[in-house]
Amino acid sequence: MSTLRALAKAQAVTSGVAQPVATVRHIHLHERPLVLVPLALAGEANAPLAALVGAAPDEARLLVVPQPRNRSQRFAFAAELASVVLPYLDAHRGVSEAVAVDRGRDVRHRYVDAPQLLVPNPAGITFLRLLGRSTRFRRPDGDYPVHPSVPLLGRWLTFLAERAEHPGSSALLAMTDALTLHWATGQSAVEDLHLPALLGWIDPPDGLTGAEAAARAEDPSTHPPAGPATDPDFDNRRLSPAIEAYAATEDDPAARAEAYAELEALLRDQLAPTWELMWRGVGLLRGLPPGARVEGRWAGDRDAFTAHAEHVDSGGGPQPRRDGAVAAAVRLHRLERALTSYAVQRAYDDPLVMAEHRLAGEAFVGDVTLADPKRVDDGGKRPVLRPRIQLVTTEAVLVPVGATLYSPARPSQKARVVFVTPGADGKTDVVLELSGGMGRGLTAPPGSVPEVGERLCYTTLSDAYLPSGAFPAPEETPWTHGGPPGAAAASAEPPATDGDPTEEWA
Repeated sequence: MSTLRALAKAQAVTSGVAQPVATVRHIHLHERPLVLVPLALAGEANAPLAALVGAAPDEARLLVVPQPRNRSQRFAFAAELASVVLPYLDAHRGVSEAVAVDRGRDVRHRYVDAPQLLVPNPAGITFLRLLGRSTRFRRPDGDYPVHPSVPLLGRWLTFLAERAEHPGSSALLAMTDALTLHWATGQSAVEDLHLPALLGWIDPPDGLTGAEAAARAEDPSTHPPAGPATDPDFDNRRLSPAIEAYAATEDDPAARAEAYAELEALLRDQLAPTWELMWRGVGLLRGLPPGARVEGRWAGDRDAFTAHAEHVDSGGGPQPRRDGAVAAAVRLHRLERALTSYAVQRAYDDPLVMAEHRLAGEAFVGDVTLADPKRVDDGGKRPVLRPRIQLVTTEAVLVPVGATLYSPARPSQKARVVFVTPGADGKTDVVLELSGGMGRGLTAPPGSVPEVGERLCYTTLSDAYLPSGAFPAPEETPWTHGGPPGAAAASAEPPATDGDPTEEWA
């Protein structure tokens, strides 16, 4: 936990309400996100029990598995879920746009929009990941056939779960993660995973403090768990008898319909409070203005959505059960690069996030007191424009002379530290030499060089392009890491007997 977040948590306890730790929204929020609130049966491996799903507060559709241990009913649930999710995904594939690549020498196309799924908490993402894993290899023919939409749903759920691991992605979001990214509460990180308590701190009812609202949310009779786990007391006292009553009516259609209606009403009562909290959280997030670089990250989601859609349309196979050594290394490298870029972009977009780096000595803010925008360095083979500016700051400057700094106000411009002169009055003079972002001539365009009186932030964090690493091709990979001669066996798809009903869902 950073110093700034720890301070915000302490202030939340003192004030009785969650404190903002962001001035802008760092996630993309779709105009019409698909909210999915799942429930799983306790004691079973990711056995779906029910789900409430829809793209608007008044469009909730309840899906129920009356006998979650019944394998056929599980896949019937998957088919019913597919009838909601797949049309939502397809609705974002109507219009594409041309994107210039290779410095404008070529173009590629991507969809102008992409889907967004919202679940209550990280456990909801895990539920979808396991559901995708258990369905994407199923077949619509042969032994134990499933509806043709089931394996397609599994592939899309796997895609979304993988995007959820990508730092900065907004394709699949947990509401608790989205809210704690922007607010700090007076409770622990574990308690923040409980959506009712978290929203109690952020937006407490009139007359209550955040702590009081969170305490009330601990009562599962009025604030059911946000899923996929259910309350044990609810399981024992109400759910189990309802499932048994449904199972006992197998030979009586009228009694079975009545038992199903009772079970459906019971599960709707459990899911409806979380459904309302999800849309309440959407409203709170919508009240924050989006960060300047959010749209760029959403473009990455649209690129990934387009690529996967094209892969599916071309008849490509489902994602493998496990990555090979090289594929895993490439994926890890890609996630690490994305994490670094995401941290920098958040800091550039948000002064509150940058404040954490200022406390760590990775950035400082100062006022420009001198500027020489016409300075030319003629010591090399040809003269180059190298303006210098002087800043005065009251913050500690821990960067050494010669270090390269960047400013969120002019991210394409580098600033080399020339002098750092601490003063007796607690102020420090910093002289910077600028390069880049000023054209190719010897005269800087207006506004490209900071002017006297500007207040600027300079940091060691860079939003520059990070080149990808070099990895061996599959045929050049040693056999010890999944290459030849065992590559075919390592990457083989499941055998024809994969339809065996004894396979675990986890």
